[in-house]
Amino acid sequence: MRNFLGDIVICILLLLSVSLIFGASEIIKSLMNNGENFVKISSYNWIIKLCINLLSYTTVLLPGCLIYKYVRYTKYIQRGGKGCIPKLVHSCFVGHCETGLLDSSYSSTPSNHSQRTFTQDALLLLYCFLGLQISYLTWGYLQEKIMTQEYEDVAGNKDRFQDSQFLVFVNRILAFLMSGLYLIIRRQPQHKAPLYKYAFCSLSNIMSSWCQYEALKYVSFPTQVLAKASKIIPVMIMGKIVSHTTYEYYEYVTAILISIGMTLFMLDSSDYKNDGATTVSGIILLGGYLLLDSFTSTWQSALFVEYGATSVQMMCMVNMFSCLLTAMSLFQQSSFPLIFSFMTKYPRFIVDCSLISIFSASGQLYIFYTISKFGPVTFVIMMTIRQGLAILLSCLVYHHHVTIIGIIGVLLVFGSVFLRIYCNNRLRAIRRRRAAANSIKD
Repeated sequence: MRNFLGDIVICILLLLSVSLIFGASEIIKSLMNNGENFVKISSYNWIIKLCINLLSYTTVLLPGCLIYKYVRYTKYIQRGGKGCIPKLVHSCFVGHCETGLLDSSYSSTPSNHSQRTFTQDALLLLYCFLGLQISYLTWGYLQEKIMTQEYEDVAGNKDRFQDSQFLVFVNRILAFLMSGLYLIIRRQPQHKAPLYKYAFCSLSNIMSSWCQYEALKYVSFPTQVLAKASKIIPVMIMGKIVSHTTYEYYEYVTAILISIGMTLFMLDSSDYKNDGATTVSGIILLGGYLLLDSFTSTWQSALFVEYGATSVQMMCMVNMFSCLLTAMSLFQQSSFPLIFSFMTKYPRFIVDCSLISIFSASGQLYIFYTISKFGPVTFVIMMTIRQGLAILLSCLVYHHHVTIIGIIGVLLVFGSVFLRIYCNNRLRAIRRRRAAANSIKD
């Protein structure tokens, strides 16, 4: 009886919190309709969109938080219980559930890297390289096209797609389906992490992606790619503050060189430098992307270490929460009817959306496959080359003007990244030799 009452309380908490958020969002929507012209014209309208998105996300996050507090306070799980609600609560907040989609018997297959011949290694490396380059270069091209170019209908009318949130949703839903299908086909180790743990990195992941798409309205794509190459700087700052990580001297030197190169390129960029408000908005959004993306990778690393989740399990669960959060946001803002109207008016947009979703999902799978076969260092080198090619492709296709100073900035950033990779491997090799020498002496 007590468990039955607990189930009722959980349902009431869910309904009340969702109703409260829906009511608040409807009030805000009506207020926004009154100031619609300001929202569309203002250079800082992305702040309003960001606040609305965050409010929509609380439709999912607030009920989860309240139920979590209730479950802990009342010892709901310790009392046991049968039925779908106790099982769902156990999966979300405790983990170690019964075997199912993410919990199947698993036997690890040892890597056959040492058994491959040089020719097989070279062909496999070429396959991974081409897969990554084709997936992410095409994805980057389509990303810039959708967010910066106008679509034209049969009558000659032109319009530009503005909803960054929908692009995040489109990218995540196919990645979720593909990773889910992979988990069904291939056996995985037992999934141990409570599901709510994935919500944190999922939120930061979709927010970083939103900032990334929104930034393209204010800064050029080459600038955004260089900012991604400079991601090591916020990662170092976060590692120093949160984990008290110590870094080598070469890491500080390369971080400074990356900052200088990024500054040279942004100051020289002529695409947006005439609009101060636009430049500030672009820099803030890029900064938000870097910080949120750094948090995502840090949190995912902690989950890998603590619970031993596989990469595909991580991909599936993070994308599941991302789909849930973005779909709720689009539904609350009544975006789906407007987007479907845009699709029917501009059929080419449907093709671009389908392609960007396919290449985003395939790119994620290539990432996991490359790391499993050749390790993270080879993957980082491939992605650094991809970023350089992405800048070149964007400048050729969309005619971004880059002067000698900007080129020097680009070379400085990528040269610093490669220097960092070289120094890192060199230091590891020295440490291994020292460890081997010490073991021989002992």
